[in-house]
Amino acid sequence: MSDETPICSAKGCRADAVWVLAWNNPKIHTPERRKTWLACEEHREHLSQFLGVRGFLKDVVLLEEWESSQKP
Repeated sequence: MSDETPICSAKGCRADAVWVLAWNNPKIHTPERRKTWLACEEHREHLSQFLGVRGFLKDVVLLEEWESSQKP
């Protein structure tokens, strides 16, 4: 991630991201692969449901926890 403040992935939203939604599409990604969407408080549930209904959602983690877990 860059030095810029991460923003929500919801269409048209410019709010600061608080959550990371880790997902993968099993038809095109290996099981361990994780793509990410960022979400503000307002859009976390909506984005989670969108991914969940498709069977893509793997984890929802606070952004600060995700960032600290990604450091080598």
